[in-house]
Amino acid sequence: MESQFHPTMENSEPASSIAAATLQKVLNNLAFRSKWSEVNGAMGDLGTYIPIVLALTLAKDLNLGTTLIFTAVYNILTGALYGVPMPVQPMKSIAAVAITSGSSFGIPEIMAAGICTSGVLFLLGVTGLMEMVYRLIPLPVVRGVQLSQGLSFAMTAVRYIKKEQNFSKGKSSGERHWVGLDGLLLALVCAGFIVVVNGAGEENRGGSGDDDDDDDDDDGDNGGGGRRGRLRRLRRIITSLPSAFIVFLLGVVLAILRRPNVVKEMKVGPSTIQIVKISKHAWKEGFINGAIPQLPLSVLNSVIAVCKLSSDLFPAKNCSVTSVSVTVGLMNLVGCWFGAMPCCHGAGGLAGQYKFGGRSGGSVAILGAAKLVLGLVVGSSLAKLLNQFPVGVLGVLLLFAGLELAMACRDMASKEESFVMLLCAAVSLGSSAAIGFVCGIVVYLLLRLRSKDHSCSAV
Repeated sequence: MESQFHPTMENSEPASSIAAATLQKVLNNLAFRSKWSEVNGAMGDLGTYIPIVLALTLAKDLNLGTTLIFTAVYNILTGALYGVPMPVQPMKSIAAVAITSGSSFGIPEIMAAGICTSGVLFLLGVTGLMEMVYRLIPLPVVRGVQLSQGLSFAMTAVRYIKKEQNFSKGKSSGERHWVGLDGLLLALVCAGFIVVVNGAGEENRGGSGDDDDDDDDDDGDNGGGGRRGRLRRLRRIITSLPSAFIVFLLGVVLAILRRPNVVKEMKVGPSTIQIVKISKHAWKEGFINGAIPQLPLSVLNSVIAVCKLSSDLFPAKNCSVTSVSVTVGLMNLVGCWFGAMPCCHGAGGLAGQYKFGGRSGGSVAILGAAKLVLGLVVGSSLAKLLNQFPVGVLGVLLLFAGLELAMACRDMASKEESFVMLLCAAVSLGSSAAIGFVCGIVVYLLLRLRSKDHSCSAV
């Protein structure tokens, strides 16, 4: 009898140890490095998320409550899985097509486009083809895609700050007034505040321990005057402030002040979740007009660029292109059937959350928990409050996210690499990421061929 049960006990021990190891990894991935920094980092992606979600809600009657709940789950799961502030962003090309196409591209077409795009990404991930693509693409081309996306974010942010926005039509509607609850002066003050607190995004913003010791020594030598010490302490206090969180809270307060009755107009309770019915025509329109333009952007920015940026910022973490491609696929293969906005990861969101202090999966898990509460408590009626949120403040958050992403491209080691990166970025900004990518690859190969010819002729 003893020998019969012995194998079972041996098999149960590895299973329990694997479960314990998995649980410990999840807890480590969600552990805060610094409480306020992680909370602050959670705000870094809202400059992209809120405008697109609000535009689709107003223009296409997107179920905001369902989107909040599903993206909340995505945030929490990706934070637990990767241990880095991996963002959950709207699929921007699909959103742009939906906003500008009128009634011919509605919710069924949006969801069909998201499912088709994600199906391709899922297949590329599980077959290992995405890993092969990642290894073959030269670094200057990846940097060019990142640079173009960062500059695109920054340019969009400047437009949000300078001009009034009509998100339901995806257009600017005139110059923004200097003074007001959504005035240009407010945006400039918020931008200046973030610069003072965060600087250029350098690590150890509060100063090093050595500097503090030196200051203390100097103060002692000067008879304990303490002026430099007080200035140092004041600087530490200022640079430890959660700047993005404070700016976002200011935006919420101003949104309520702009329309005090908006809180009373919001309904308590989650939105009804329903399965979206997708016709053959919607599948066709979604694939041709939505998925095909979105696929190059998703492959390049949502998988390849975000994995490269993650390895740069968090070298100890393993965010493989295979797993990222699969998670993007699974998110939308489930959520889009219920009307949740098509989502992906994105290098811009990761850069924004890192810029404001996000250093672990706990940062996006906080954001996910907040979305989940809002989705269950107020649902789609949250759009009434978001519609009053100062757009200039969102532009400020988006501006710094774009700059942080663009600054990741400063590691080019030669003039040739910089040339390829800048050409790829310029073409991407002027046309599309897909065309910029192709041009970058072609120019990179031509330069490699030219250098080989020169070396052969020299011999």
